[in-house]
Amino acid sequence: MDVKKRIEEITVLLNKYNYEYYVLDNPSVSDAEYDRLMQELIMLEEEHPEYKNPLSPSQRVGGMVQDEFNKITHQRTMLSLANAFNDDDLRDFDRKVREVTGLDKVDYMAEMKIDGLGMSLLYRHNLVYAATRGDGVTGEDVTANVITIKSIPSHIDLDDEFEIRGEVFMPKKSLQKLNEIAKKEGKMEFANARNAAAGSIRQLDSKVAASRGLDAFWYYVVNAKDFNIRYHSKALELADQLGFKTNHERRICHGIDEVISFIEEYSQKRPLLDYDIDGIVIKVDDMSLYDKLGYTAKTPRWAIAYKFPPEEVVTKLLDIIYTVGRTGKITPNAVLEPVRVAGSVVQRATLHNEDYIIDKDLMVGDYVVIRKAGDVIPEVVRPLKERRTGLEEPYHMISNCPVCGYPLIRKDAMHFCLNMDCEARKVESVIHFASKGAMDIEGLGDRVSEQLYSQGFFHDIAGIYDLANYRQDIIYLDGWQAKSVDNLLEAIEKSKNNSLEKVLFGLGIKEVGEKMAKTLARKFNNIDELMKASEEELLEIPDVGPILAHSLTTYFSNEKNIDLITRLKEKGVNFTYLGSTTKAANSYFSGKTCVLTGTLSSMGRKEASEVLENLGAKVTGSVSKATDVVIAGVEAGSKLDKAQSLGITILNETEFLELIK
Repeated sequence: MDVKKRIEEITVLLNKYNYEYYVLDNPSVSDAEYDRLMQELIMLEEEHPEYKNPLSPSQRVGGMVQDEFNKITHQRTMLSLANAFNDDDLRDFDRKVREVTGLDKVDYMAEMKIDGLGMSLLYRHNLVYAATRGDGVTGEDVTANVITIKSIPSHIDLDDEFEIRGEVFMPKKSLQKLNEIAKKEGKMEFANARNAAAGSIRQLDSKVAASRGLDAFWYYVVNAKDFNIRYHSKALELADQLGFKTNHERRICHGIDEVISFIEEYSQKRPLLDYDIDGIVIKVDDMSLYDKLGYTAKTPRWAIAYKFPPEEVVTKLLDIIYTVGRTGKITPNAVLEPVRVAGSVVQRATLHNEDYIIDKDLMVGDYVVIRKAGDVIPEVVRPLKERRTGLEEPYHMISNCPVCGYPLIRKDAMHFCLNMDCEARKVESVIHFASKGAMDIEGLGDRVSEQLYSQGFFHDIAGIYDLANYRQDIIYLDGWQAKSVDNLLEAIEKSKNNSLEKVLFGLGIKEVGEKMAKTLARKFNNIDELMKASEEELLEIPDVGPILAHSLTTYFSNEKNIDLITRLKEKGVNFTYLGSTTKAANSYFSGKTCVLTGTLSSMGRKEASEVLENLGAKVTGSVSKATDVVIAGVEAGSKLDKAQSLGITILNETEFLELIK
């Protein structure tokens, strides 16, 4: 047998069967026959590795483990789209298009706006790479993970360079299956399909990505003009012919009225789709008009994304319960009949405070409308008073702490428990101390903190560092094994080496947030110098006002707090600032006021803020004449526009990364 020829034969067959099954949804062979051929291919490749191709169908199951993702500079910038939120926005878009083109009516292609992860594929007959959007200029090479998506062709019948863009997404059934497995294994479930897709594609082990049941739709042929294609709709037909999975829930609309009708139609059909969409994309179909219509700094003028309003659903308000924060703040929370909203099941929603509940006239037993603010945070919108039966219970704010029974006091709109020995406050202080922004003790979250506190293994923050004494006891608790206990103890030990600002924020001093903790750490260098500072000295620091200065001196004059810090020192916790003032002094960003906007592919906004602050910059949330630099990632919005109007220096992600090296 000619092994090389046989491998090529099987490869052709498996690619054909993948296309039939995953793109056409019309398989021509049984699963058993497919599996038999796959096993034969794997066996031949193992026996003859010299014939194994990185794009072989056998690689669809993953197996490549990477240390990190390489960067790829897009040949053509991946732009984001401007948003429309109502009919007026759409008509305004259409008016501008007609004014520029001189046409009385424009043909638009209306397509689903898939809620996933933007991706670009480059082919030279075979797949060259798959890259994330990143900052639009530079993305990450995720080819090893993308090739595990079986609907994506590994090669196409074109020898010319071909670039296509689309969205990798997780179907609803894949998310449901994934979360069922996570629930059985006691792991955290994914909040929604978009997060699950993005997290899967950014796995360093491609086997993990392969197991997640991802799919992709392709919606834009970047270099369609190279193939003498004038219309976007025809470019999508070419993509179909080449074996790409395009979304056929699309329509050519003759004028903006038909676009609006299409949107109304799919607003109703949206829940019936087996994937999540968060809007409709509208593109001018005639691509010969694109250059004439032009571009803004970040968006094309020939396309727009209509965003659906937040999805609203009805459920029942079963109860109102209360949580106690580390500062003693009492927060009422709605207990809801479980309901699916914007891709995840919601059972709880914060009700903020007494006034919020009274203003909305909520009663226990009400049917209520809920939605996710920003498609993320569940909120109760209003009660359905017309559905009341008379059995609903009027709301009355509690007068005593639900944990310790101490009388509550009201300050502004909030209620507080002032009992410093309240068990809930102690647990919350531990949870805060161990949180990511503070000491970042992995594994010591809400549930674990409550469990270990209730067992008497610690009674305050300092007790965390004595948990090693209870190693054997913890192992015998439900949900624990020797490995998980050792991982927790290792994370606790590692936290001792954090810089001063981490522990300072972790102490939970009133008015001291992450940013202020870093400012104080840089100014005083160690905890002892900070503890000696007077209110007058503190007021000389930028951004420190009378309330904060008083809060700090009050905290450090309390004997219990001094004792806590002393005990933490004895256990080896660092109280010295570890940042480099020399590095900051020599940095481009030293002394500059910076604003971050949009999404960076290389790091989160929080991490980027920390980098800038360590280099001596002041990071603020809004653009003004006092702003020196704006760092703009993907989908930078009004802040970027304002920076351009004020003539402020703007850096894209690539430029930012070069400057912080």
